[in-house]
Amino acid sequence: MAAGLIEIKRRIKSVTNTKKITKAMGLVATSKLRKTRIELDKNNNYYDSIKKVADELLKVIEDNDSIFFKGNKSDKKLYIVVSSDSGLCGGFNGNLALNLNEKVEGNKADTLVMIVGQKGIPYIRKYGFDTVAEYVQIPDIPTVKEAKVISEHAVKLYKDDEVGEVNIVYTHFYSPIKQVVTIDKLLPLDRTQNFGRADILIEPKGKEAVENILEVFFRGKIFNSMIHSKVSEQSSRMQAMDGATKNANDLLDSLNIRYNRIRQTAITQEISEIVGGAEAQK
Repeated sequence: MAAGLIEIKRRIKSVTNTKKITKAMGLVATSKLRKTRIELDKNNNYYDSIKKVADELLKVIEDNDSIFFKGNKSDKKLYIVVSSDSGLCGGFNGNLALNLNEKVEGNKADTLVMIVGQKGIPYIRKYGFDTVAEYVQIPDIPTVKEAKVISEHAVKLYKDDEVGEVNIVYTHFYSPIKQVVTIDKLLPLDRTQNFGRADILIEPKGKEAVENILEVFFRGKIFNSMIHSKVSEQSSRMQAMDGATKNANDLLDSLNIRYNRIRQTAITQEISEIVGGAEAQK
């Protein structure tokens, strides 16, 4: 009986220590979520502005034969997958790989992956994808520097005809309880949407204008997606740690009930033995 009590006490201590860790990590994730959401709000305003400008300018650009509009001869598709560098965030990384696998199922031979974030690499390899680049140790709040490196690499692959399409896979943040894995096509650019005004004058014209617009817009889209991903990651981690803390509380309640029952049984048995011994002395 005593051995059973000791084992349960050990488990209670272990679960209590785990609960302290998950609670602390949940608080850290909550703090980081607040900070990244502030950055996301700022970046959303910036991205909406450059997207509006790009939509208006791309309509009136006369360089219809640009590779960025008509594409190239390659049948391969590049997917930039924005995952996390840290774990303990629930199904955040697994959902990215799963959605990508469903998107390109049956066409993996023509699929290349550029992974952003260390924890997404095992999931991507699990589904048998080839990676052309792996960018890790991205800050909790990404900067334009990281987005620029990724953007330039993707554009180079496209210009060199190594890929004929560039997409980005990330988790779009809508609210702390809603984050959706999103796959957006980046290249070639779609000119079928007529958002622009025809009275805009662009100098210089042609290829140079296309290059300049693409550089800002393309990098801005990747940067915005990376921040969305970071906010979603912290939200997922906060929910995962809150769930783990709740499970620890439920387990502690169950262990305490077992401990008290065994202890009460032991006490009852001792009382019975005392009473039995007293009766025997009469």
